Order: sequence, then C-alpha cells, then structure tokens
Amino acid sequence: MDSADRVSHLDCLSPIARSDGSTMSHEGGSVMVMAVFSSLFVIAIVIGFLASSWKRSDLSKLNEWGLAGRRFGIVLSWFLMGGDLYTAYTFIAVPALVFGVGALGFFGVAYATIAFPLLFLIFPRLWEVAHRHGYVTASEYVRGRFGNRWLALAVGVTGILATMPYIALQLVGTQVVFGAVGFVGSGWLTYLPLIISFVLLAGFSAMSGLRASAFIAILKGVLIFATVIVAIIVIPGQLGGYGAIFAKIPPQNILLAAPTAENWGSFSSFSSLALGSAFALFLYPHAVTGLLSSASGRVIEQNSIVQPVFNILLWFLSIFGFAAVAAGVGTDPAFADGFKQYGPSYALLALFVKYFPDWFVGVAFAAIAIGALVPASVMAIGSANIITRDIWGEFVHSGTAEAREQKEASIAKVFALLMVAAALIFVVAIPLQYVIQFQLLGGIWVIQTFPAVAMSLFVRRWLTGRGLLVGWLVGMISGTWMVASLGFTASVYPLHIFGITIPCYIAFASFVLNLAVAVVLTPLFRAGESGRDETGIADYAAQAAE
Repeated sequence: MDSADRVSHLDCLSPIARSDGSTMSHEGGSVMVMAVFSSLFVIAIVIGFLASSWKRSDLSKLNEWGLAGRRFGIVLSWFLMGGDLYTAYTFIAVPALVFGVGALGFFGVAYATIAFPLLFLIFPRLWEVAHRHGYVTASEYVRGRFGNRWLALAVGVTGILATMPYIALQLVGTQVVFGAVGFVGSGWLTYLPLIISFVLLAGFSAMSGLRASAFIAILKGVLIFATVIVAIIVIPGQLGGYGAIFAKIPPQNILLAAPTAENWGSFSSFSSLALGSAFALFLYPHAVTGLLSSASGRVIEQNSIVQPVFNILLWFLSIFGFAAVAAGVGTDPAFADGFKQYGPSYALLALFVKYFPDWFVGVAFAAIAIGALVPASVMAIGSANIITRDIWGEFVHSGTAEAREQKEASIAKVFALLMVAAALIFVVAIPLQYVIQFQLLGGIWVIQTFPAVAMSLFVRRWLTGRGLLVGWLVGMISGTWMVASLGFTASVYPLHIFGITIPCYIAFASFVLNLAVAVVLTPLFRAGESGRDETGIADYAAQAAE
C-alpha cells in the first residue's frame, strides 16, 4: 500500500453504494444512517462527561482519576475490559484478516481464549501487590519489586511506544466508519469529523478519567451485542446458512496447510501467533489500567471467567470474514471504491450495507465507532499514568511525596491530552502502512515486559533487575531486527533449526530469547544486585489465600 492508498481519502465513499445498484445518498437513505449514527455517538460523548459524578470523589488525585479509586465491581469491570480489549480496529481487522487469508485469521479467537486463563492466574496477584503499595502502573510495581528505576523506565517507555500506534489505529477504524457513513470532505476537512470526535474524547477523558471509559463501555457493549446477535441471524439467512457460506470458501482457506518434515508452515505460525499475542495482551498499559481499577483481585478472577463471552462475538466476527467472501462483496462493483481505498478492512462494512436497512446500518456503524472511544480513552489514561508516576515523578519532580501527589492528576490530564493529539498526528501525517508497522512492532515490544511484570510475581530468585534489563534489551533489538529484515511487512519470521523451517511469530521468538538471557545472567548479577524489594512474601500470599 503506498501513500495514495491512505485511509484518509474518503470522498469515494459518498454516496454509499448498495449491491442492487441503488445508493444511500445524502438526500435519501444515508440521512437515516447519519441520523442514527450521530445520535448514538452524541449519547456516548454525553455519558463520558456525566460519568465524573459517579461516586463523587476527588478527581485531583491520580488514584481516583486514573483508576477510578479501584472501585469497579464485576459488572463495570466486565464492560470496561470488554470495551478496552475488543477495539474498533479489532471489529474491522479480524473479519478483514479472515476475508483476506482465511483460516490463519482465526488465531485471534485462539489467543483471546488462551489469554483469559493467564488473566485468572497472574493479574489478581498483581492487583493485590499494587493495592497494598499504592502502585498505579505495572512499571511502578517493577520498580518496587526490583528497586531498579531503569528497568521500570524500560517497562514504562515500552508500554507507551506500543500504545501510541494502537491509539492511532482506533482513529483509523473510526475514520473508516465516518467515511462509510458519509461524513466526508476534501483537504483538511477530510479529518474534521475525526478531529472533533477525538477532541471531545480528550475532553471527557481529562474531566472524568477512567469513569468515562467504563460507562461508555456499557453503551458500546449493548450496541455490539445487539448488532452481532442480529447479524448472526440475518447474514447466514441471506446466504443460505453457515453450510452454504463455507461451501463457497476455497478449501485451502478453510483449513491450515498441513506441516511437512522440512517446514511447519502455517501450523507453527498460527500457534506462535496465538501464544505470543496471549502473553502480550494484558501487558499493554490500557489493559493494566483496566485491571487495576477493579475493586479486588476476586473481581479480576470473576472477570476472567465471564469475559470470554466477548470472545463468542469475536468468533462470529471472524466467520463474517468468510460471509463477506460468500456474499461476493469483494468483487461487487457497487463496493469497488470502498475496497480500493480500504482493502479488506471494508469487508464487514460492505456486508452490513448489503444486507441491512439504513437505520440498522447506523446502529452497527455507531457500535464500531463508539468501540474506538473506550480503548482510545483508556490507552491515553494508562499512558498518562506511566508518564506521571514513572517518568515525571521519578526523574523530573524533585519535591516531597506530598507535593508530587497534589500535582499528579493535573500532570496526567495534560499528558492524556498530548497522547490523543499525538495519535491524531499519526493518522494525519503518517501513511497508514507505517501506522500498521508501528502497531506490528508494538506487540513485539510489549511482550518483552512479560518476565519483569508477570513472571516476577511468582519467582523471586530466578530473576534480577539487571538481568531482566539486559534480556529486555536483547528482546527489543532482536524482535525489531527480525521485523526490519522482512521489510516491516510481516510479523512471522522463518526460523531455521536443525534443517527445519519453523515460521514463528517474532514476538514469541524474541520473548523466548529475552527470557533465556535474563535467566542465564541472573547468577552473574545476583551478587551485585543492590536494589531493595519493597514487596514482601505476604503481599503475594494474601491473594492466594483469598
């Protein structure tokens, strides 16, 4: 994709074409789409601003603004985590991947399934330690655990770097929907709806903090479930049932190609993508922020049990990628302009336009667009928490702890606004392929923090701060080098081991190397380890004893 194919060129999508040759013009059908879409979007924004009144407290404190006072029960936590992890880009990209490559695209369902047992095992313990010591971020926990500010800085900066393109991709997903709805223009006006919506996002994030994200997540969840449940019934019915859908898919796209003795092919690609993505999922700052806002470690355990309900939606969204193939939207002249500009990312939107009335298209598009507000808000808040506690508070602020606490929330709000602004610049100034490349690197980078954040909760003698820092550096360099060697176009690298070619997700391969280096270096660094561990055995045992 070159710069001419950037997602910012939206003019071709107005009016929206239907497969029967009609259009949703601004004077006709799209008026209904735009009205429904706009109404629901405005409701979401209003909810964001009103959320500050929930259990009123002092939002000038970082714990209240950035973690909602750690008071979210199972219902709010479930909606927040679902809205946080299942993003607008997910709802567009997952069916697009299946539409484009077939069975390999289902790795998203597999990795989400693997991730929730990890959530149950690991993160209630992190919550307990963070609650006892007042930690707001994972990197703050790492500094307390190892007494190593440089390792903590590495973990924090990695999270921010991984999050920036992630926010940008939420904007990309929203921009695709805005274009499909009919909010178009030329020149800088192309970006006006996007800029307005995310200025408002920055506003309610600064005013209400994490409370806004949680309450908008409820609206998002209701809309997404309603949309997908209706689509599960209508779309297969229009295509003759699920059997008829799969019958129209080329056989080589339905199943992974069988591995050979010389090349494990898509089997190792699928497995490593699922494992690596699962290990990385809850390390992103927005995921950690959502988890630490829970009222207890028990809430996180309960959430890990019921959260996979969202994964059922992801499964059907993946099948919709096949449904788009069966419906022939990719070769339908009515949708040619949309696919020319967006490629496979247009598949799901075209499917809804083809089979649903205008008012329901408005609901579906609003669900996807609102789906960007929740994660983008939490991403900005989570990154701002890191900058405030682990960079500004640790390396810049020189006053007392009391003085720092009084300024933290104000500093965090400023940085949250800057994160949203930077993401907008990403979308406006950088071609889409580069944003996607940065996101590809984000998953590879953030998994390098797994030993320091997750494994350190269970092992106390196998790892040292300096060993983890060197391992992190090796993982970052090796992962980035592998992506660069592929021209930043793929995330699966062909490893050649004992004459066997093993295609492997770069994040997983570099993580294994990172961990091996950290473990090997631990005995060498153990004697000179000077950092003091603020945490104690009782901190970890308390959660296990619940």
